[in-house]
Amino acid sequence: MLASELIDPMIPALKPTDTVGQALDWMQEHRVGQLAIVDQGQYKGLVNEDLLMDVPDDTHQLSEVMRLFEHLSVYETQHLYELLSLITEHRLQVIAVVNEEQEFVGTVSAIELLKQFAQLLGVQEAGAILILSINERDYSMAEISRLVESNNVRIISSYFAGAAYGMPDKSRLTLKLNRKDITAVVATLERFGYNIEAAFANTPIETIDQGRLDMLLRYLDS
Repeated sequence: MLASELIDPMIPALKPTDTVGQALDWMQEHRVGQLAIVDQGQYKGLVNEDLLMDVPDDTHQLSEVMRLFEHLSVYETQHLYELLSLITEHRLQVIAVVNEEQEFVGTVSAIELLKQFAQLLGVQEAGAILILSINERDYSMAEISRLVESNNVRIISSYFAGAAYGMPDKSRLTLKLNRKDITAVVATLERFGYNIEAAFANTPIETIDQGRLDMLLRYLDS
């Protein structure tokens, strides 16, 4: 699914001539922490609610506080996974979508993005979600699938999130499984040296620290 397919037409864009107060009102009305600034069709950046709250005079036009703009956006042809990575890295509630000429196309909300991602993961289906912390050099989906399936459990979907540059051991693999009781799967993976960072299942797993749930699972469970 591409960015152009995820645009929410109900999220407005601001103009440089709008005031700080108007921007804050719109953010509150639409329950978002950022909004895009657009000038004659050209995308100028995102403005953040927390930063605007520090402006002493809310009658100032946004053009007077351009230093506060965050120049973050995605192209309309970028995939959902790329959007998810960007909003997670920068803790965004919305992301602006532009074309190759930097013309504003629309806004994608993090909530809608995560809903679509949840559908891709198959979270509506019964079963558990596992997050593995792995080294990219050791990553083999074929081996992981074999180990999971050796317990008569099937992988419904998977999502691999690469690590930051220079940190190859910080990659994460999210697995959606077709069973709720995954104790045997966890035991098998750990026996073969895999680090289970988090688990989300109706059947408790005593060996997993539920307090270490990944940010993604906190989003999906909210």
